[in-house]
Amino acid sequence: MGADTPDPSEPALERLFYRSERVRFVHWEEFSGANAAVWLTEFVAILSFVTGLSNLSQPDPAFDGPLAGALPAEPVFLQFTGVLLAFVLMLLVFGLRRRKRIAWYLTLAVLPLASVLPLTTLRPMDVPLLLAILATLPLLLVNRSAFDRRLELSSLQIAALSSIIGVGLYGTVGSYALRDQFGGLETWSDSVYYVIVTVATVGYGDITPLTTEAKWFSLSVIVFGTGAFTVAIGALVVPAIEKRIATAFGTMTPTELTLLEDHVLVLGHDDITEPLLDELGTEVDVVVVASDSDDTGEFDDRNVTVVTGDPTLAETLDEARIDEAAGVVVATRDDATDVLTVLAAREANRAVRIVAAANDREHVDKLEAVGADEVISPTEIGGRFLGRSVLDRTSADSLFGDADDDTE
Repeated sequence: MGADTPDPSEPALERLFYRSERVRFVHWEEFSGANAAVWLTEFVAILSFVTGLSNLSQPDPAFDGPLAGALPAEPVFLQFTGVLLAFVLMLLVFGLRRRKRIAWYLTLAVLPLASVLPLTTLRPMDVPLLLAILATLPLLLVNRSAFDRRLELSSLQIAALSSIIGVGLYGTVGSYALRDQFGGLETWSDSVYYVIVTVATVGYGDITPLTTEAKWFSLSVIVFGTGAFTVAIGALVVPAIEKRIATAFGTMTPTELTLLEDHVLVLGHDDITEPLLDELGTEVDVVVVASDSDDTGEFDDRNVTVVTGDPTLAETLDEARIDEAAGVVVATRDDATDVLTVLAAREANRAVRIVAAANDREHVDKLEAVGADEVISPTEIGGRFLGRSVLDRTSADSLFGDADDDTE
């Protein structure tokens, strides 16, 4: 048998730490992975906005593209679609960054719609948008498995969104059915316009009810519409505000943990945890996962959230909201546990940045091999600072200042 063939009798962790390495020359996932698909979608949104503004600025646009004669509606309407779809795509990018499956589906539906404008005008300035869409669609399809998270909405949020849709349908269909009793309302687009300006309490006066029945219908749209939007704001916006308020009171309840997002997750407790928390300060929300409840007492005077549990278990990571975390720090007292923790964290969130601390510098490359984006050896850094301090006869504070300058 070759020297690289693992011995089945060896422990699994020993085979994991001491196996032959394969050096990657190119990390293809950086160019063809889910992150690249998200960045391309954001680029398409920017191009769509610029293209839409360019077409709106044309006083007499020409529609010479292959779809100009195939569209049932007036091509002039397409001038607004570029800017409109740009805002829609930016909202979808927000969901794609969180790997939401519904955002993936909607993006696949919106991108072909964004290509209608360049295919209708076929102006030289519109071609980059078309090429960007053609590059983004295959990349999204290839990375379908990366966008596998469900959209988690409470029953109140679902009811609020349903009420908005219901009011929109009620107002549109009802006003079109009563169009003979309104002045200035003739088509379905007029009905949609009427509902939006009525619910928004703008009321330009170009569409007015002429009969008592139409007036009562308009009042019902106003009451139902404003009520639905008020409930929607309370259900969708207030939780984000509550999350900020909850973090100001330290350790959160399980219900408050569900409000966390863009926080730093510290998995494990080690000697470097204290200086780590000092460095993070109050700039970001911090959640510490400690397997021993005795270790959590020292965090009582700190503005951090503590979750007691095994950081190598998916249940603990889900409770700490790793799916919404901005970054993960793995810092336990044992490199073998660090390996299992990195594996669990990477499995729970494939896009999050993971930084690990290696107690033994020989294990740095091993931790990188199992999914850590960056591995730091505190003992090696400490040894280097000791050497520089004794040779340069400088204090440790000045050395830390030099290190900060080097990283800028």
